[in-house]
Amino acid sequence: MKNEWLLYVALAGLSWGTYVPLIFYGGNQLGKPPGSRLMAILCVGVAYFILAVAIPLAFFLSRQVEWPSVKTTGLVFSGMAGVAGAVGALCVIFATSSATAQARAEGVDINTYKLYIAPLIFGLAPVINTLVSSLWHPDQERSFHFDPPGWKLWVGIVLISIGAGLVLFSKEEAEAAKSSSKKPATAPIASREPRP
Repeated sequence: MKNEWLLYVALAGLSWGTYVPLIFYGGNQLGKPPGSRLMAILCVGVAYFILAVAIPLAFFLSRQVEWPSVKTTGLVFSGMAGVAGAVGALCVIFATSSATAQARAEGVDINTYKLYIAPLIFGLAPVINTLVSSLWHPDQERSFHFDPPGWKLWVGIVLISIGAGLVLFSKEEAEAAKSSSKKPATAPIASREPRP
């Protein structure tokens, strides 16, 4: 199929884009924290095990796919990618729990800080990905080979940061205006003194 890769890009975006809302709702349905949060992570782990361990092993053991050459460097860095994914999943859970707890402690709506979690994560991730990919250029002989990027990358990062800040500020400003317009206006109390 022509441009099949675009389908996989869309599916990856859909999967990662829905991760935070799904894990938050699932965790809420499992009961009270911290047990519900850990159970949600356990469910993520089971899904990872089935999709990322059982299915590939079945392909290798059934000889539908040939075993690759196993190199220590490949195993270590692939394992590090798994650790990064798992730590990210844990941090989403703990960020949500912490944001909700902070909102309760301050006596504000529990969604006050939670709304920032997904936009900040998915806004920060591409910047970090771009930085790492621009600086780190490993090859077969050198795992840690770095070359600095050109000036355009740094200007782009500054512009993205300013843009993200303006978007978040604008959103908060609109929310505050919406909240203040919903407050009922207090009518002046009519004087009850008799008229002359």
